[in-house]
Amino acid sequence: MPRYEYRCRSCGDTFEVTRPMAESAEPAVCPDGHEDTVKLLSAVAVGGSASASAPRGGGGGGGGCCGGGCCG
Repeated sequence: MPRYEYRCRSCGDTFEVTRPMAESAEPAVCPDGHEDTVKLLSAVAVGGSASASAPRGGGGGGGGCCGGGCCG
């Protein structure tokens, strides 16, 4: 189940709420009971295989920042 990060506008506390995606837009009350909160945009790291992100049409290579196409 996803976790969403919020910040309380009243006390400045940052907290997380675990809830289903269907409830992601619902308001969240801070741990101190304040209702004036805002959902924060969080950066998410997603892993995958190198072949899933490899350029089409050749290029191949050994990875790195440029996929190996311009290195070496």
